[in-house]
Amino acid sequence: MSINSFGHLFRVTTWGESHGPALGATVDGCPPGVAIDAAGLQHWLDKRRPGQNKNTTQRQEADAVAILSGVFEGQSTGTPIQLMIENTDQRSKDYGDIAQTFRPGHADITYHQKYGLRDYRGGGRSSARETAARVAAGGVARAALAALAPQVEIKGYMVQMGPKTIDRTRFDWGAIDQNDFWCPDPTVAAEWEDYLDFLRRKDHNSVGAMIEVVARNVPPGLGAPVYGKLDTDLAAAMMSINAVKGVEIGEGMAAAALTGRDNADEIFMGPDGPEYSSNHAGGILGGISTGQDIVVRFAVKPTSSILSSRKSIRIDGSETEVVTKGRHDPCVGIRAVPVGEAMMACVLLDHLILDRGQTGGVRGKIG
Repeated sequence: MSINSFGHLFRVTTWGESHGPALGATVDGCPPGVAIDAAGLQHWLDKRRPGQNKNTTQRQEADAVAILSGVFEGQSTGTPIQLMIENTDQRSKDYGDIAQTFRPGHADITYHQKYGLRDYRGGGRSSARETAARVAAGGVARAALAALAPQVEIKGYMVQMGPKTIDRTRFDWGAIDQNDFWCPDPTVAAEWEDYLDFLRRKDHNSVGAMIEVVARNVPPGLGAPVYGKLDTDLAAAMMSINAVKGVEIGEGMAAAALTGRDNADEIFMGPDGPEYSSNHAGGILGGISTGQDIVVRFAVKPTSSILSSRKSIRIDGSETEVVTKGRHDPCVGIRAVPVGEAMMACVLLDHLILDRGQTGGVRGKIG
């Protein structure tokens, strides 16, 4: 059983640790003939790269991706694509004090309970550093989607930091790439800047966040009942991201407060096919895409590594207090945005290939 892989036909296996010599991904199932080069993948990795501004970890990593196999003369060959990203700015000495201690809120204790040992240098596989490999794999998926379904657009952004949420009446797609938080509300982005600065510098604390990822122009018919639902795989993909504690599709948890009349998206016949009055379903009905925007949200917990003292225990069971030194994101949700986009791309491509294998792209006629 592989527990480091995801996907059905488009399959990604990630490998490596936060403080090892390198990390990366093996991507299997990419169709042949897709235009892929390192520069194209690097574009997406640069969105996630640490140390770009004061609001993220100051670890300086180029996150330069190397393609070791599966691409010849700029095109995928249909064989496994091996991607590698070297770690160049590890400071493992920062973790010497916690080699025998479990950090509260971190996976230290569960890794030890399961395996009997752990890589205490940055958390090993439980570190958010692992997600760099996913973003590289997501770049491959985006390239394949551009070839097979060029109309599909994927965009992620932050909608909440701690208790502070965006005002959707000020939603501006153009603002997302213009601030450090991938925030579509430029007014609240300025407030987040001050809030995070206080948490980091004065309160020695961290904060959680909510990320929303939207895929537009996704063709109807992706996904399958009952165990191959598109939203099942999307939820699993987002939940697998380190530090994610909750996932919603469409209306999500808020659907519990709605009546059936309010929640049902009314259907009308438009000039180009079915149209909907609303999108409470998040673009998925019965596990199958409707053709509407696919909307996924996920909640990221506050970074566990903080400079505030927290009570814990050592491996020998003795009590202690922990202050985590090193370079850490005060809000890991910021750099989770490109990771969420990557996971959306991988799942959509996987289901596009699955659908072609099952139905050949045939669709039921309406109108």
